Amino acid sequence: MTRFLKSREILLALAILLLVAVIATRFPAFVAPRNLAGVFNDTSPLIILAIGQMIVILTKCIDLSVAATLALCGMVAAMLNGAGLPLPLILLAAIVLGAALGAVNGLLVWKVDIPPIVVTLGTMTIYRGIIFLISEGKWINAHQMTAGFKDLPRTEILGLHVMSWIAIAVIAGGAVLVNRTALGRSFYAVGGNPHAAVYTGIDVGRTQAVAFVLSGALAGLTGYLWVARYAVAYVDIAGGFELDVVAACVIGGVAIAGGAGTILGCVLGALFLGVIKNALPVVGISPFWQLAISGSAIIIAVAFNARQGRARGRIILRSAEARA
Repeated sequence: MTRFLKSREILLALAILLLVAVIATRFPAFVAPRNLAGVFNDTSPLIILAIGQMIVILTKCIDLSVAATLALCGMVAAMLNGAGLPLPLILLAAIVLGAALGAVNGLLVWKVDIPPIVVTLGTMTIYRGIIFLISEGKWINAHQMTAGFKDLPRTEILGLHVMSWIAIAVIAGGAVLVNRTALGRSFYAVGGNPHAAVYTGIDVGRTQAVAFVLSGALAGLTGYLWVARYAVAYVDIAGGFELDVVAACVIGGVAIAGGAGTILGCVLGALFLGVIKNALPVVGISPFWQLAISGSAIIIAVAFNARQGRARGRIILRSAEARA
């Protein structure tokens, strides 16, 4: 029973169920199947980005540019739509652009040996600046987008929107990648012990660069989904969203020092934040508190992870009283 309760995923799932139950006592409609499907749909962008961020964190790195990558790819997707490009090509362009932006981060970390936090803080600002330059600071609104461009994420299949199905596909793909492939094992090896990973023939820098590319590609995909769903593109799209992404990973048990974490925990961390975000207006709390809640959740989760991961030393000397 004790081992059961020590599982981060189980504890987090119980916390989500308890939170939903408490909200339901005040607002029973919150637990209606359609509303819960809506909560999952609202959380889908966070889930997709968090899985990409988890892969990066596993390799002892961090990507603070994910929200800026999302925004730049979303703006480019909206502009390509205005230019008349077919939707499949727009999707491909957003994913490829995101992967390229992630590759910039990865190459700077790998080849130039700049700390990941410094690299991604810099590129975060650069990518936002590029959005302003290509858009001249203007917004692209719903009336400037085609119906097909806006409708894809909102199309409903078997009770869930396409955006939700894409998130489910990313979850499944991420689980296969990290659990069933040599590349996934490399992510854990690089984060767990990079020196030992080198002796097994793993190129640490290359593996970290691949992680950034995957994170960027998922951010590019999310950029299209975000802009299409909300039918607006502008410079500050998803401003500050990178905090939620990191929070989802850390709350889900992904070790900020790398080498530990699961897709399930990452998804549950995102859902925990998603439930809170959707519940705040219901219980009469300003949504602006979400950033404070996310920041507090990161600190608490990191402290919890550190306490759980602290190894007990072996006692080699005992006091006379203890020996007696």
